[in-house]
Amino acid sequence: MYLTQGLHRAVQQFPQRDAVICEGRRITYEKLAERCARLAGALEDLGARPGDRVAMLALNGSQHLEYFLGLWWGGLVANAVNTRWSAREMIYSINDSGARWLLVDDTFLPMVEELRAACPALERIVHVGELPTPAGLLSYETWLAAARPVADGRFGGDHLAVILYTGGTTGFPKGVMLSHSNLWASAIGRLAETDPPERFVTLLTVPLFHTAGLGKVVSQLIVGGTAVVLPAFRVEAVLGSIAREGVTDAVLVPSMIQMLLDDPTFTDYDLSSLQTLTYGASPISQALLERAMAALPMTRFTQSYGMTEAAPVITVNPWRNHQGEALRNGLVRSAGRAGWGLEVRIVDGQGTEVPRGTVGEVIARGDNIMQGYWNKPEATAEALRDGWLHTGDGGYMDEQGYIYIVDRLKDMIVSGGENVYCAEVENILARHPAVAACAVIGIPHPTWGESVHAVVVARAGMAVDEATLTGFCRAELAGYKCPRSVEFRQELPLSGPGKVLKHVLREPYWKDRPARL
Repeated sequence: MYLTQGLHRAVQQFPQRDAVICEGRRITYEKLAERCARLAGALEDLGARPGDRVAMLALNGSQHLEYFLGLWWGGLVANAVNTRWSAREMIYSINDSGARWLLVDDTFLPMVEELRAACPALERIVHVGELPTPAGLLSYETWLAAARPVADGRFGGDHLAVILYTGGTTGFPKGVMLSHSNLWASAIGRLAETDPPERFVTLLTVPLFHTAGLGKVVSQLIVGGTAVVLPAFRVEAVLGSIAREGVTDAVLVPSMIQMLLDDPTFTDYDLSSLQTLTYGASPISQALLERAMAALPMTRFTQSYGMTEAAPVITVNPWRNHQGEALRNGLVRSAGRAGWGLEVRIVDGQGTEVPRGTVGEVIARGDNIMQGYWNKPEATAEALRDGWLHTGDGGYMDEQGYIYIVDRLKDMIVSGGENVYCAEVENILARHPAVAACAVIGIPHPTWGESVHAVVVARAGMAVDEATLTGFCRAELAGYKCPRSVEFRQELPLSGPGKVLKHVLREPYWKDRPARL
């Protein structure tokens, strides 16, 4: 099994079908295969060899599919850099992965000199965009046109395909290593659950540095569908693309769904082609879900629960559980059951499975589970035990095998579909000279699900305000990780051993709402 297999199948069976549509640009499968062969050859001419890492810092674009497939064609490893990170975090992931080549688009051209100075292993930077290519950079299209196409090495199985960086609890992200088999197994399991239509047109508006976006790329390629790629989420672009291109399948986080429904032009678009809408990544309220289903009566809604380490799906709650009795008995609120090809258990602190209905940690096992964390053997050993991925999420299982997530054991906040690790934000806040102690929690937000809230104890004799602390964080962290609100206290609630009691801090904000997910 190799991830370019679907590309070869599509070229054989429907070479002139659109593989990618992005901002008016259309690339057929035949053309995509040729460009991937040239990209692999161009990188080989620069000295790239199987197993080498190549980074890309760019908003979603048609070149992303060429990037992933071209790298896999040559046995290379992709590091798609999170475009929402601070420069510090981007630099860390490029250096940590050991990437020697970087593709950068117009949006991030102003960062090139900073990246060159901070990433000494980078040998060449390739400009992917419409602006004039600065001196010292390779022009992607010129470089590609001059390259010799090479034969597909058909690397697959356990060969490393991507390193995807997730937010870290120690102040730095962790690189999740996913193989060809990991991504393939997850995609095949999802396709088996959803019964894809013959005409499969996927909307890609979630970032392609996320495993949710990358997973949809792999699924679309397996079935030979068409990917409609949007550089970023914009309501009018999403609605217009669905109507214009006849999109049949989309993945959206709840905040995106709400913004679509709230837009006054929502009813102006013909969205009848949309057969499947998968939501996940953050909690969705019952009211928003029911509103969305009423607004899109011909669409089947499906929930997926997972994480990057699972490439990404662990459980699926199918469309059948979004109607009728399942709406009334609460089954719609579950995270679903183990996906095809997966085992899921709920265990206690010793790894022993707990009785049904008892809260414990969700663990999973299957061919989709990551190989480990890049250059982090201790973190890998902690997450992968006896073949099981320990998710750090708390939940329980009912008698039918449905999982209900009740808390994030590692205090992770999910804001607008983005993971925010409290310890990472706390580490930055604690550096401010006026901060004696701090704790970060997630509090309800009407659009983003949760927002980042900091509780701070100031040092004696020192004054500090909210604006100062949020500005301090923005210099080190991506915007979505920075506190949206700051509360000042004389002391933090502590347990006997001195651990901050975060449930005490959260309780006033969540007491009149459903259990925090």
